[in-house]
Amino acid sequence: MPVNYHIPLMPGKAYHLFNRAIGNEKLFRTRENYFYFLQKYALHTKEICDTYCYCLLPNHFHLMIRIKQEQCLIQHYNLVKNKNIEIYNDVLIADFIMERFSNWLNGYTKAINKVYKRKGALFMDYTRRKEIEDDKSFGNTIRYIHKNPEHHSIVSDFEQWEYSSYHSILSNAPTLLLRDEVLRWFGNKDQFIKFHH
Repeated sequence: MPVNYHIPLMPGKAYHLFNRAIGNEKLFRTRENYFYFLQKYALHTKEICDTYCYCLLPNHFHLMIRIKQEQCLIQHYNLVKNKNIEIYNDVLIADFIMERFSNWLNGYTKAINKVYKRKGALFMDYTRRKEIEDDKSFGNTIRYIHKNPEHHSIVSDFEQWEYSSYHSILSNAPTLLLRDEVLRWFGNKDQFIKFHH
């Protein structure tokens, strides 16, 4: 049975999100592009989701996120839309969540188009998503995301790749990632590393 990658993003649930560049385009041409992408990601989505992990590759990206709870989403919707909805509405909020992700990717595209004097779309039409439904999927998805540069033969060892959350999760530096929650799931840093290998 084929996977439905167009499911709505619902409060409190975890998802694997991924998207890619159209054709042979590159999403990231310089180191600065990667960091700008993450900066804009935080700006547009920090009020609607928390992030477990990520990996950015030259022509695609992966995220594992958890959507915030209903009340947080309603408050942010009211602030952004300058409206006052008090009762949660599945369709309205799901559309709003996807709008935040769309604004992030569209804003990044506009910046890239301006810098590199290009025109048109940069990303595929929709961001695919898959719900993380159990513990096995949780751990396996994190490992899959971090090992993606090795899987695509961009590097011979995924630990060499700078543009993933792997090293951020192992470090003690401030982060917006759900680092403590990730490490608790694996048990500790040693088990996190062992699971990846």
